[in-house]
Amino acid sequence: MMQEGEHDPFFGLNPEDLPDDLSEFLNEDYLRTIDTDDFFGGPWLSCGDELNSFSDAGKPTEPPNQDRPQQRQSDELKDKTNQRRKRPRAPRSQRCSDENTPSRPKRQRAAGRQKTKEAQAEAPVRTGTDAGSEQSPTEVSGLATTPPRILHLHPSIKFITIPEAGGYHVVQALRLSPPVIRLPLPNTAAAPTYILVPASSPPPCRRQLPPLSPVGGAVAPVQMSSSPPGSQSDTASRAMCPPAAPPLSPSIESSPCKEPVLPQSPPVLDVPGVVKDYIQEAKAHMSQACQDMEAGLNLTSHYVEVRVSQRESACSGKNTNKFLDKEMLAMGSTAREKSLMKRDQIFGGLNGNKPRRYILLLGSAGIGKTTLIKKLCLDWSRDRIPQFDFVFLLDGKALTSREPNLSLQTLLLNDSSFASPCTDPEEVYAQILAAPKRVLVVFDGFDEVRDYESLLQTQERDLVTSLQKDSKAQIFTVRQLYSAVLQRVLLPDCTLLLSTRPRGSANQLLRRTDSLLEMSGFTPGDVETYLSQYFTDAALRDSVLDYLKDCSYLRLLCWIPGLCRLVCLVLEQAKCLEDLPKTFTGLCHQVLHLKLEKDRRSSHSEDEDQTEEPQAHITQQRSTHTKSGSKACVPSRPQRARRTKKQEKRSEREEGEEGKNVDGEEDRTKERELLTQLSSLAWEGVKASSSILPAGRIAKKLRAFGQRTGLFLSSHLRRKEVISSEGIEGGEETGNGEKTANKGSPESNGDLFLSWANPFLQSYLAGVHLSLSRTVSDRSFLQTLPFQSGPKGRRRPQREELELTQRFAVGLLFHQRTELQRLHSYTQPAFRDMLDNKQALLRKHLEGLSHADLTPAQVLEACHCVYEASNGSTDSGGSALVSHLAANLPEVLTFHGVPLTPPDVFTMQSVLERGRSEGRRFCLDLENSGIQISGLRALVGLDNINTYRACIADVITFWEQLAQSGEEELLRGAVSRFKIHPLKATQVCHIEQLASLVNIHRHGRLSDSFSQSDSILAEGVPAVKELHKLEFDLGPENGPLALPKLWELLPGLENLQHLDLENSKVGDKGAEKLADALVSLSHLEKLNLSQNCIGDHGVTKLATALRDLPKLHCLSLYSNVISDEGAESLASVLPHMASLTELDVKYNKLTDVGAQSLAARLKSCKNMKTLRMWNQCIPYGVFERLQQQDSRIEWH
Repeated sequence: MMQEGEHDPFFGLNPEDLPDDLSEFLNEDYLRTIDTDDFFGGPWLSCGDELNSFSDAGKPTEPPNQDRPQQRQSDELKDKTNQRRKRPRAPRSQRCSDENTPSRPKRQRAAGRQKTKEAQAEAPVRTGTDAGSEQSPTEVSGLATTPPRILHLHPSIKFITIPEAGGYHVVQALRLSPPVIRLPLPNTAAAPTYILVPASSPPPCRRQLPPLSPVGGAVAPVQMSSSPPGSQSDTASRAMCPPAAPPLSPSIESSPCKEPVLPQSPPVLDVPGVVKDYIQEAKAHMSQACQDMEAGLNLTSHYVEVRVSQRESACSGKNTNKFLDKEMLAMGSTAREKSLMKRDQIFGGLNGNKPRRYILLLGSAGIGKTTLIKKLCLDWSRDRIPQFDFVFLLDGKALTSREPNLSLQTLLLNDSSFASPCTDPEEVYAQILAAPKRVLVVFDGFDEVRDYESLLQTQERDLVTSLQKDSKAQIFTVRQLYSAVLQRVLLPDCTLLLSTRPRGSANQLLRRTDSLLEMSGFTPGDVETYLSQYFTDAALRDSVLDYLKDCSYLRLLCWIPGLCRLVCLVLEQAKCLEDLPKTFTGLCHQVLHLKLEKDRRSSHSEDEDQTEEPQAHITQQRSTHTKSGSKACVPSRPQRARRTKKQEKRSEREEGEEGKNVDGEEDRTKERELLTQLSSLAWEGVKASSSILPAGRIAKKLRAFGQRTGLFLSSHLRRKEVISSEGIEGGEETGNGEKTANKGSPESNGDLFLSWANPFLQSYLAGVHLSLSRTVSDRSFLQTLPFQSGPKGRRRPQREELELTQRFAVGLLFHQRTELQRLHSYTQPAFRDMLDNKQALLRKHLEGLSHADLTPAQVLEACHCVYEASNGSTDSGGSALVSHLAANLPEVLTFHGVPLTPPDVFTMQSVLERGRSEGRRFCLDLENSGIQISGLRALVGLDNINTYRACIADVITFWEQLAQSGEEELLRGAVSRFKIHPLKATQVCHIEQLASLVNIHRHGRLSDSFSQSDSILAEGVPAVKELHKLEFDLGPENGPLALPKLWELLPGLENLQHLDLENSKVGDKGAEKLADALVSLSHLEKLNLSQNCIGDHGVTKLATALRDLPKLHCLSLYSNVISDEGAESLASVLPHMASLTELDVKYNKLTDVGAQSLAARLKSCKNMKTLRMWNQCIPYGVFERLQQQDSRIEWH
């Protein structure tokens, strides 16, 4: 690597005299032979020096001499390289250990330079660690007398001079790339250090510094958190990243200016041992902490895989440049099945897929988002997600509960869920900053965050300024840290996973995400798997499955995993089929009843234990006292004979019954009071759209009652585990890693915050407050009912929890009144009068609705409400509501864009069946609803359905299932009722699905494997025959992707009358293809080709086909690139287009010549009513004269 004389003679030379070829010693092949530990730990590179500044890289610096120790001169090295000769190299130990070993002959210099006649002896490498240490007089004198040794420098080698100073603390680098060589100068007291690095050609965008290890858990400045992964050494960073060029390394990007090609997984840096130990401890801790699902259930034995589908989003509006908001694209059931992914595919980066850095996980309440996140954490702890070294789970509830000030290090390592104790947080945090691509941050329950808009909409500049302003204090608020991470200010290269509900915060997150995932719920097979794991007894499992098959609504509710758990609780206690609830309200009511019964039994058992202990203690004392010899206490035999055993038993029984009656009545009264308070708290949470309970306002008895019954979930801030709300045994882990017992006492609740354990039970209790509380006036009750009058109230989207509360309130008013006794403390007459009054208000409200003005979502919610009212009791009032709704629904029911779940389909089916008895028939629009094939079958199978629209791919799959099962009559009806007119294609898949339907229409069969459908489809598909309007609305970006399919299918649409291809980038080639397809469209009446970049060549091809369309009366070529030549082609066919009444060629490139040609032929077109052809190329005077000659020529 370096040759030097006996006393380092090289450092007495000028850089001009240095040879230009050091590649033999500094190339990568030789560097790979060097032992890394010896190189970086020895004299070649000392990382213990303290450096202050450095000179410009790229210029060799003259070593200082004794006369001018501070003077520096730099000159450009001559860019001459000689051909290297390969020859055997002696081992490094021989070259560096023997001072007398002669060096190899030097290479011949270029012409014109003096040749060296003898070789210089190799000197051993200096082993000193301080380059600036003072030399002895002997060493200094030796510098002047020793013959100079020669260094061969490659042109790519540059000098960087770093004077000695104490202003910098250098951290040992993990890995240095490219190789860095340090040359000490021993001849002066303040000798600089020469660092040689290869020159790099790509110009840097900006100079970046890797993060240093923070002190005291401080948050690193913003500019430090955005550095790429690399060395943590500040000295090495300065050496490798000079202002002239960034470092090159095969492990990182070669140029920071360009987007790098992402590898399959983030590069794995050399991790210190203490960090590796922490990672293993964190995985072991998380493996234990993530196991619990609910009471008696764990992820290992009871987890059922929930399907996750990849969704797509697109900018709203035709002009995507003017709209920043995104909307989630609708997806049919068939497409959803194809987009399903496994857990290991969520983050991408494997099998060549691009890693996903900003992931949004959508799912309704109880769908299993939190459980899936726990399963992902468990997979990471078992080394099944190798992309990440660190996984941090942040809970939205913690942010809602309070606003502490802390650092990012404390938030991640101490306050995140399932965090394990860390012995060296500074070293771990430094590794997090050094390799942020290997960090996963999970935000669970983002919909719980209040004012989440401020976290997402804050301008990044203001946020950075706020962080920099508070950097001196080294702590920030949790909201600042959350916002900084979400807006990519802190840890910009980490992977983010956010879970939220589809409504509300999801719309704000769509434009930031690069991956949109949706939870799909349980399939029927998943439900059976869950029940088989829940009920271990085979006989009980079989009976439960039989019950569930006969109860359709409960079976469909199991589509949501959270409700499947509640159904299992009810099935476990059911003795017969009649005991099972038929409504959602009845299910939650029975679950609450079971929880209260369990709490009462446990309370009685505790009271009996506490009562028996004092009695046993008194009896023991009496027997002890008797044995002591006190004769006065011993009763005589006649006295003992008077108290017979029969009398004792009778008295004990009477006393016990009296005590039980008194205690039972007192317990029921207290229980009702507590339930009243709980229902009031639940309603406050629903109004605030939060599951967090105000811990400071909750009394001790109420908190203990909620925790005993499992209605409350309690958790400690800055604790690692969640306290089970249902009394699950286990401890909490404190900040020191110690476990404390689960206590409900207020003494241990300093940082305790409470939340509702189940969102459905919270909404149910809120409904109890609305329907059964006297504190809710009639006016307030009416205001909380759904379907408020007025455009504002009618169009406002309802939150999911509020919809459930309204549904439960309606169901409770018509529920069995005998079962509501435990929910109120009123007298029977007062309770009856209150229910009758609110029922009358509800009927009046629902009967006064204008059903034609209801939105699709409100129509669906109305079906849910009347179903809860009609099936909750035998009262005829609820049944009358269903009949009234079925009789007043509009004939065309549109659920376009409204997600339809299996329970939604069931309730809608019940209303439509009631409409059949009323003589009503309906037309259904189920497009973009995501309805499952089973739901499509249930609705289309009704005999009072005239027509239906749905996703074409789902309909084809539905037809294939019917053909496979041999249901020809249902298949015949499904084919004949299906309609697609008018069709508006907004996605590429819409055109592909239409092409499949047209193919079935042409061939007269579904496929070769379904020949039994030949007789039904022999005459084609009626929906294709009746398609009269096709609007191609994919925009200029996606339009060209679907145009080839469109040209293929157009000839099959023989009855098409209106074709709209506006703003689709058809171009001249597309116009030529369209001209070939127009031959088959003899019924075409309107053709819109505006804004399609069609020029003269395309118009010439179109003109020939347009003259043969006998019914075409409207043609728009607005805003294309047609010039006079194209105008002449149009003018030549105008007289032959007898049916044409409107022609629009505005904003093209026509001049007065083309305009006059069109105007001249216009005289021969007697049926033409309007010709629009204004543009800036036509002189105003010419256009005005043409307009005076023919009034049919218009400006607009």
